[in-house]
Amino acid sequence: MEKIRNHFIAFGIFISLSSSMLVSCGGSSSSSDDTAVSETADTATVVNPLGFYPDSLSFIEGKVKNGQFFSTLLGSLGMSAQEAYNLTQACADVFDVKTLRVGQSYRAYYSSLHSEEGEARRGNLLYLVYDRDKASSIVFSCRPPYDAWIYEKPVTIEQKYADVTIENSLWVDMRAADVSPLMIVSLSDIYAWTVDFFALQKGDRFRVLYEERMCDGEVIAVDTVRYAVFSHAGEDFPMVMFNQGDGGNVWWNDKGESMRKAFLKAPLNYSRISSGFSYARKHPVTRKVQPHTGVDYAAPAGTPVMTIGDGVVTSVKYEGAGGNTVRIRHNSVYSTAYLHLSRYAKGLKAGQRVRQGEVIGYVGSTGRSTGPHLDFRVWKNGTPINPLKMESPPAEPINEANREAFEAAHSSYKARIDTIQARTLASQLFELL
Repeated sequence: MEKIRNHFIAFGIFISLSSSMLVSCGGSSSSSDDTAVSETADTATVVNPLGFYPDSLSFIEGKVKNGQFFSTLLGSLGMSAQEAYNLTQACADVFDVKTLRVGQSYRAYYSSLHSEEGEARRGNLLYLVYDRDKASSIVFSCRPPYDAWIYEKPVTIEQKYADVTIENSLWVDMRAADVSPLMIVSLSDIYAWTVDFFALQKGDRFRVLYEERMCDGEVIAVDTVRYAVFSHAGEDFPMVMFNQGDGGNVWWNDKGESMRKAFLKAPLNYSRISSGFSYARKHPVTRKVQPHTGVDYAAPAGTPVMTIGDGVVTSVKYEGAGGNTVRIRHNSVYSTAYLHLSRYAKGLKAGQRVRQGEVIGYVGSTGRSTGPHLDFRVWKNGTPINPLKMESPPAEPINEANREAFEAAHSSYKARIDTIQARTLASQLFELL
């Protein structure tokens, strides 16, 4: 037993020395070498990053209300209509007032006045800080000369590794592995043409090298997936991030083929299949057995519906039992239809070209329908086919001039995952000894 222990100790030392710098998110161990790469603004010469001293002022905080405009917000904070107009004009190059969003936080800072009785009361509105997102704010100087500027909080980039096996659902299992839900969005974008996220099975597995953007201790983005492997039914589907610098695709499989295919696997995100493709389905309204040559995706009313591929809109109209319907011809072989929409995308009309992933309408329950859902249909050479079984050819492969660099990147990422897994296995074996 002592020889076995010594063997694994030596193995563990070797792995630790040869491993690259990574942080584990899915139960894998991390070392003192695992560090965060900071990406912060240079504020060494800035006395106060906000541009004023908030500690010397009184303030109130709130959130933008439904139906509130920038001018009415300023009015509620104490500015006159003329003052609000002057500020709006002065900040036009920094902030488009039309982008004010309901629910976003703000803080209004005032000069403090004191009455003769010693009771503090609010003075003039001096500054307004509007949180544009989790990492940046717009600061408005609310007294002449009016001005506005952007304040960006320090953001760090942390390198991560996740290893998640599906036991319940992708969402539940990723949360159990302490992986940000934002990772699901990234994976669904990358694997949209390869993995049907509505049909994940128990035992399916994701291994991912990625980067998280952190601000104030909170994950604000998972925007760089470097390498991933999706395992299903004994088969691995690797993905390698490689930028050719041409402004095009950056996600490839291990053969250098684009992860982007001719069609998306599904026309909307995060729903469930409520009815499949069948020539003998009992209709939920008429109760008669009749063909249902499409797939029903149950989703909340208003969920955006996307075209699964580039094409030309051939029809945008109400079609009786199908309700509000959009039809698209993708090429000489394939066409699609999207039924029961609550409304169409603004300005959408027949003859218009649309791009893959473009929103063409929103889930509804128009026509003969028992509730909000999308009835999605596909035709191949004029014959209805099951959308869930439709195959799609790969797009253009990687440029041959970049093949060697791509292969090197792939080998490097794969080696990093193999090293992490070896370290994890060594750790588990130590616990058993």
